This record gives sequence, C-alpha cells and structure tokens, in this order.
Amino acid sequence: MAEASTRLTLLLALISLPLLAIAGFAVYRAVGSALRPVERMRRTVAEISTRDLASRVPLPPGGDEVHRLAVTLNEMLGRLASAQSAQRRFVADASHELRSPLSTISTALDVSSQHPETTDELVPVITRETVRLRELVDDLLMLARTDDTTDRPAQTEVDLDDIVRAEAERVRAETPVEIEVRARPAKVCGSEAQLRRAVRNLVDNACGHARERVRIASSVRGGLALVEVSDDGPGVAEADRERVFERFVRLDASRRRGGTGLGLPIVAGIAARHGGRAQYVDLPDPSYPGAHFRIELPQIELPRIGQE
Repeated sequence: MAEASTRLTLLLALISLPLLAIAGFAVYRAVGSALRPVERMRRTVAEISTRDLASRVPLPPGGDEVHRLAVTLNEMLGRLASAQSAQRRFVADASHELRSPLSTISTALDVSSQHPETTDELVPVITRETVRLRELVDDLLMLARTDDTTDRPAQTEVDLDDIVRAEAERVRAETPVEIEVRARPAKVCGSEAQLRRAVRNLVDNACGHARERVRIASSVRGGLALVEVSDDGPGVAEADRERVFERFVRLDASRRRGGTGLGLPIVAGIAARHGGRAQYVDLPDPSYPGAHFRIELPQIELPRIGQE
C-alpha cells in the first residue's frame, strides 16, 4: 500500500508539472497581451516632446480599464497642448506690447543724441512711454501671480463694501465722472490687496468709458458676495463680452482707450484664485446703458443680530 501510494504521488507530480508549465505559459501570454497596449502607450508618450504635443496614444479596442487609460492620457495631452498654445500666444502678445514703448524710447534717445536741442521736447515722450512700460510689466507680474496655483492668496477676512467705498472716494478725487455707491455688507476670505486691485481695475475701466456716471455696488445674493460696476458709456458688443477677459484682446475703438489691455484679465484671474469668477452681465438700466461687470466670490456668513 505504501509503495502504491508513493507511485501514485510520483505519477500525479509528473502529470502536474506539464500542466503547471502550460498554465504558466498561458498566464504569461495573457498578461503580455493585456499589457501590450500599455507598452505601446508608454512608447508613444515617451516620444512626445514639449515642442510638439499633437501626437496621441493609440486607443485599444473595447471599453476596459486600458481603453479608459488611453482616453484619459489623450485628454491630458489635449489640455497640455491647449495650455502650451495659450502660453506661446501670450508670450508673443506680451513681446509685441513691450516692443512698442521700447521702440519709442529707443528712437527718442537716438534723436536726442543726434539733435541735442530736441532733448527738452523728447523728455515727456520718454517719460510717458516709461510709465506705460512700467504699468505693462506690473500687470504681467500680476498675471503671472494669478496663474500660479501653488501661490495661494492670504486667507484673511475682507470687507468688499469697504473696498467699494474706498475706490469710490479715490475716483471722485481723480475724475469728474459722477460716482454712485451702493455698498451693502459683503465679507469674503482672501487677499485684500488683490481684491482691491480687481475692484480698482473694474472702476478704472468704467471711468475710462463712462460719459457722465459710474455705479459701484457690493451685495450678497444666493451665498455669493458680489461687486458690480456699471457705466453709461458705449458698452461692449455682444460678440466681445467673453473676449474682454482675454489677454491683449483687441476691441473696437469705442472700448479701447489706452491701458495695457490686461486690466480685465487680471480681474478674472484674481476672482478665479479666490474661488469665484468675473463676468459681463446684462442689466437693463436706463441710467447705465453701458457696460456692466460683476465679480462673484464665496461669501463668509455674517452673524445675525442677537446670535452669539
């Protein structure tokens, strides 16, 4: 009996070895076949350079996890390509804008060196272009800061109604335009300096295009803190109401009166960094038939009267 049991064990072992080898080979082929699309995707991604993001990984058949991985990779490559295109366009636009004041300053200095008697006449030109250049550089730095998602704004309580009143007092001392203020309590969390810059940009934009009056308002609606700035100027064409927040956008002459072309993009960037948005809104108001801009930010709940 013992000898028979031993022989049976040896026989089963001899039979199982080929079966295990076949099973192992089958598993190896199955895993290799399953991972082959992943290897093709890896090679494709490895060949994609930062200069050309047009390539996409091949989509394997079926709707399994590998297929979804390929779709996700292609979507990511598409976002990277869009970001790269926007960055290149921004660099080109910024270079173009910087070239203009630099060329004017360079030309004025050349004329001054060849004709010293014209120096007094050229000083105001150089001063004006230097101020324009400084404003442009400051705006570019602010845009770079709003684009940096790792640099979070300081988290302090900010009263938007205080900013609205302060900006109203500022422009009243600088412009003959009539300023209407509707400052209702609105508290948010963020950087006071950046939020003040956003409101200032909207107010300066409105004052630059208003005929007689500008309205600055703060309020709370639907859990959002709002800042709204309206003017009685020419307004913005419907086709351009989204484009006004793009960098260096070119509008018709009625809405383009100097500036760096970055004021509204800075407003949009600051609002986005604070978890909100900036938009052009339609507010049919006979007193303010021009442009209406709004900043929407998450509100900090104010304590109710009698509540501890």
